[in-house]
Amino acid sequence: MESFSPISAAAGGVLIGLAAAVLWLGNGRIAGISGIFGQLLPPARTVVWRLVFLASLVIGTLAASYLVPGLGIGGPGGAPARLVTPANTPLPAVVWIALAGLLTGFGTKIGNGCTSGHGVCGLARLSRRSFVAVGVFFVVAMVTVAVTGIV
Repeated sequence: MESFSPISAAAGGVLIGLAAAVLWLGNGRIAGISGIFGQLLPPARTVVWRLVFLASLVIGTLAASYLVPGLGIGGPGGAPARLVTPANTPLPAVVWIALAGLLTGFGTKIGNGCTSGHGVCGLARLSRRSFVAVGVFFVVAMVTVAVTGIV
């Protein structure tokens, strides 16, 4: 853990919690990104706030990249993020990203939510289902790291 930066991690956690609280208190909705995104197609009646929330995620990330130059792995001055593809595979990174996106979408559909919905909002509401889901997320993440060796 040579790139651990507690200040930026704490700031990120506070901002995520604040965004979830603002959405919950202001709109009565849980900040589960898969649910918010999933209701765009076909459009739900409440499409405007969903578009605003998702656009804010992208704009906030863009703003952070300009406000904190060199923001990368390990905080300011860290190495820029890069795509990692499995070794010895003929498939390009774009195919792996598409497959990962499809599998993630399928998983969030059968899991009735994603890590942001269960991990941030569900645990805060003491949801039993979210405790189980987050436990499964952690176990799968540990197995994935053990199998791939990518940290």
